[in-house]
Amino acid sequence: MSNNLDYFVSFGGPDEAWADWVAYVLEDEGFSVLVQSRDMLPGQNIVHQTQLGVLAKHTIMIMSPDYFGRDFPEAEWAAGFFQDPAGLARKLVPVMVRRCEPPGLLAPIAYIQLVGKGEDEARKALLAGLPPGRNIPVSPPSFPGGA
Repeated sequence: MSNNLDYFVSFGGPDEAWADWVAYVLEDEGFSVLVQSRDMLPGQNIVHQTQLGVLAKHTIMIMSPDYFGRDFPEAEWAAGFFQDPAGLARKLVPVMVRRCEPPGLLAPIAYIQLVGKGEDEARKALLAGLPPGRNIPVSPPSFPGGA
């Protein structure tokens, strides 16, 4: 089973508004996205839809204190981690929306920080942190060797 989805948005229940916002931003940029509120509708098999999600190219983890310790989000990030444990393909893309300490295997994974940002700044940070890019400056950095 495979699909051509770009992103699956994984979240803990209280962060559904963040998941919807991230999905909207991604779709507005032309990416294909699977998110629970739009893609797990009455009559659909939630397990099947989640399986499609974890097969997406990338899994966005909406990180907050409510993400960790919940069964479904843990299964979703674990599936992504298993597929790319070294992070070379950037299968897991953590996005912190409320301050928290990622536990265990998630602790060393760099994340996109949205905490404390306004909408425009958060949108820019989200898009700048997405695969396949690097943090290439839009203008040259200041020369550090001045007198």
